[in-house]
Amino acid sequence: MADEDSGSVIETASSEMDKALRSLRIDLQKIRTGRANPALLDGVQVDYYGTPTPLNQLANLTAPEPSLIVISPYDKGALGAIERAIQSSDLGLTPNNDGKVVRIPIPPLTEERRKELVKQVKKLGEEHKIGLREARRSALARLKELESGSGLSSDDRHRADKQVQDLTDAHVKEIDETTAQKEEEVLQV
Repeated sequence: MADEDSGSVIETASSEMDKALRSLRIDLQKIRTGRANPALLDGVQVDYYGTPTPLNQLANLTAPEPSLIVISPYDKGALGAIERAIQSSDLGLTPNNDGKVVRIPIPPLTEERRKELVKQVKKLGEEHKIGLREARRSALARLKELESGSGLSSDDRHRADKQVQDLTDAHVKEIDETTAQKEEEVLQV
């Protein structure tokens, strides 16, 4: 029974760490690289008839060229609202509305902007590592409780502590690899 308890604690910690990693990948998609990526517009909310609505629910987003995003709204009446939402976002993009679709040319990144984005990527990586550490801290505390409640022997707890640490190390390595890959994409000219 004790093994099952420590196993469930480790499973919970693993699940929390996986969540942190998935969240990092989603956040990194929103950071601009030199290539057009519709995920760049994921955070944009459009005032659609008085209701803030995610852009991807109002239109089809495509990147037909490496330096262009095309937005085809399902309702042509939303073109102006989509254009205003993109201009007021902090993405620094200039949309062009031709009455049917909105085209967003993606200008090449300046060296200075690339360096800012790399800092942003590193910061995101560190923020998500905090999530890993919190999951580890919580798991270790839970294992300690199990040991003090006589549900877990000291040896079993030390083995479980090592498993939690190994899990943490593996996830930290994966976060480092993911952020390094994104930094490389950002710096690519």
